[in-house]
Amino acid sequence: MPGAGTRVERSAVLAWMRLARVFQKMTRAATAEFARDGLTGAQFDVIAQLGRGEGITQQELANRLLVTKGNISQLLDKMEERGLIARCPEGRANALSLTAEGKRLFATVVPAHEARIIARFGALPADEQRQLLRLLRLLDHALE
Repeated sequence: MPGAGTRVERSAVLAWMRLARVFQKMTRAATAEFARDGLTGAQFDVIAQLGRGEGITQQELANRLLVTKGNISQLLDKMEERGLIARCPEGRANALSLTAEGKRLFATVVPAHEARIIARFGALPADEQRQLLRLLRLLDHALE
């Protein structure tokens, strides 16, 4: 039946467009919230990563953030100048850690960001949140 395939294909396109729209709205709101804390989205990502596991190298951080080591170098330079991170040479690499100020920021901005995400997802009942997570996991794994 030609119409059935078309509806499925249209649903896939509409789902992708809706997912992109929701992601864009949440990213825009998060960017504004990070700015109020004096951070860019990339700086927040670094603080969140290092706050959960210090001592990783610049390369490991770049891999986690899906960027190149060169891209992360300038970002870390600025964060180091602000006193948020420290680089400690370990052989040919630098181990990264948060300074006291970076740890203070981590302790405030990460829980606040997570609380805002939880509040936004509160538009869905808990069982639908779990269903959404399950479906997104399936799609994520299918795309690998």
